[in-house]
Amino acid sequence: MGAFFKNLLKNKVMLFMVLPGAIWFFFFSYLPLVGTIVAFKQYRFSREGFWASIAKSKWVGWDNFKFLFSTNDAYVITRNTLLYNLAFIFIGLVLSVAMAILLSQLVNKTMAKVYQTGMFLPYFLSWVIVGYFAFSFLSMDRGMFNQILGWFGMEPVQWYSDPKYWPYILIFVSLWKSIGYNSVVYLASIMGIDKSLYEAAMIDGASKWQQVRSITLPMLSPIIIIMTLLAVGRIFYADFGLFYQVPRDSGTLYSVTNVIDTYVYRGLKTTGEIGMSTAAGLYQSVVGFVLVIVSNFVVRKIDKDSALF
Repeated sequence: MGAFFKNLLKNKVMLFMVLPGAIWFFFFSYLPLVGTIVAFKQYRFSREGFWASIAKSKWVGWDNFKFLFSTNDAYVITRNTLLYNLAFIFIGLVLSVAMAILLSQLVNKTMAKVYQTGMFLPYFLSWVIVGYFAFSFLSMDRGMFNQILGWFGMEPVQWYSDPKYWPYILIFVSLWKSIGYNSVVYLASIMGIDKSLYEAAMIDGASKWQQVRSITLPMLSPIIIIMTLLAVGRIFYADFGLFYQVPRDSGTLYSVTNVIDTYVYRGLKTTGEIGMSTAAGLYQSVVGFVLVIVSNFVVRKIDKDSALF
């Protein structure tokens, strides 16, 4: 016990540095875990307060979880959530790394910063604004795309009524908004690579592509694996704003835009069942946790040094 307190005193400066973050995590991440019991109750609000409401609510066990899987929509929302997230992870990874490499190769660093800032800005736009941007392009009457089609004598497309276009639209919009932000992490890692490695490669006559393939990508592999593992942990979470605001909650598009988060929101808005919503969140968290553990285990078996933990 004495050694424990001795280590605390020895590292007190570092501990004080992490204290604000630890307090934030305690109040906003760990303390709310107690509320997961609502997932197993038929929660009913009481004027006596939150904890009294939990205590007086009826215990229903797994009934709230059955809501997610007892309807015909269960397969659709699970499929959409998984497939979209897989596309976002892998396509986004390739494009983010490629963009970071291209920016690092620009000789004019001023222009590189201009390009990087321009790509970074969409990340700060809310999905409501992005939804209106998309509507200005896809509107049936005044949308830019339909006006262009009209110039070529083609019939206008009812974008918000035809589901076949929306998987591509949603993937494009998501990548447009996030690729600049994600590329910053990889660009920072590239900037940290020892320049003498590239100088030695140039002396040996290596082309730019050979330098990227033999130096940049191998040096980026640890951060790529870590970022992918973190993304896998949220594979059962969908960006609510993307799937709700951009398609404008069009009922005809539910077959390709309905995901777990939007399904739970609509169910909560219709029935007011807080227990069902909590059950969905707990389900997503547990599945994400298991996926991270399994993925990290596989990575550790292949390359121990590249594992997250």
